[in-house]
Amino acid sequence: MAVNVAVIGLGKMGISHLAIANALSQLNVTAICDTSEIVGNVLQKYTKLPFISDFDKLLDQPGLEAVIVATPTTTHDWMARKAIDKGLHVFCEKPLTLSSAVSRELAASAEAKGLVTQVGYHNRFIGTFREVKKLLDAGAIGKVSHVQGEAYGPVVLKPAKPTWRGKAGAGGGCLYDYAAHPLNLLNWYFGEPEACSGAMLKSGFSTEVDDEVYAALGFANGVTGQISVNWSDPSVRKMTTRITIWGTAGRIYADRQEIQVFLTGNAPIPEGYKEGWTVNYITDLTPPVSFYLRGEEYSAQLEAFGDAIAEGKGSRENSFFSSAETDATIEMIRASAAGSGSVGSFGATELVPRKAGLVGRILGR
Repeated sequence: MAVNVAVIGLGKMGISHLAIANALSQLNVTAICDTSEIVGNVLQKYTKLPFISDFDKLLDQPGLEAVIVATPTTTHDWMARKAIDKGLHVFCEKPLTLSSAVSRELAASAEAKGLVTQVGYHNRFIGTFREVKKLLDAGAIGKVSHVQGEAYGPVVLKPAKPTWRGKAGAGGGCLYDYAAHPLNLLNWYFGEPEACSGAMLKSGFSTEVDDEVYAALGFANGVTGQISVNWSDPSVRKMTTRITIWGTAGRIYADRQEIQVFLTGNAPIPEGYKEGWTVNYITDLTPPVSFYLRGEEYSAQLEAFGDAIAEGKGSRENSFFSSAETDATIEMIRASAAGSGSVGSFGATELVPRKAGLVGRILGR
């Protein structure tokens, strides 16, 4: 039986989740919610779904079982908390909150009630990145030595009035909005890092938040890592996430399109691979989904959310607990950058006049 779910937040991601959820057999959208009466009423007219602007009234709807939260990050804490208090399963966009302690508290509250929680780190549903996880679990490249996570995109290419993602304290900036994706993959593969050093949060076009993120990470078992993220990169057409992993018996490189694996034969070779190079493509690694929009991973994550609720066994993918690891990693990077004077308050820059015009100066704290 389909799970009755409401979609909260009708911006870009909310509309995407609404379209997918409304088409899946696992979910039954019963209401939509947003602060914009105009957007809500238009969608109500054409979708015939009840629009409820008051969040508290939405949660009191008879028969409601779950919510999809696609609102700015600063609202995630109290929205998720109220939903959990009502006994509702929660799917929330990333990052979960601006505090790993709060995220862990929410995770514990949901687990105590047997509720399913999931955060929208969709890369874990991309076939190539899932294949990386399988190979690591199989020990295919031996003892892992080093990992590099990258993400580049053309989000901020000139000074402009920022949206909420570009405002200090609103959960935006390259670190929270972009770097969170490869960091979440590193957490999936290697857990929460034990150390962070040499972090730099650099602002170019943004006046309140960072546009570039660089840091060195230390994981358990001697695994070292680097993160390199820039959302002001005009050389790429759309967001590109990459993972490269070196081990004693080989190397793995993966992006959304393909996975390249080099194996020396000094560790067990999984079925379908050989010594030397093996290349597999996303088309061969992605199982079909019942409805396609933007990419299979967006449908797959909501299918998994609905299936987990139906199974009644609690969270199984991208839980609040796993997302809290990413929130904690973000905090480690911010602390390292602040400690070295490579970041201001929340990655802010201050515009100061110079003879050549206005330039950004990093505020050391």
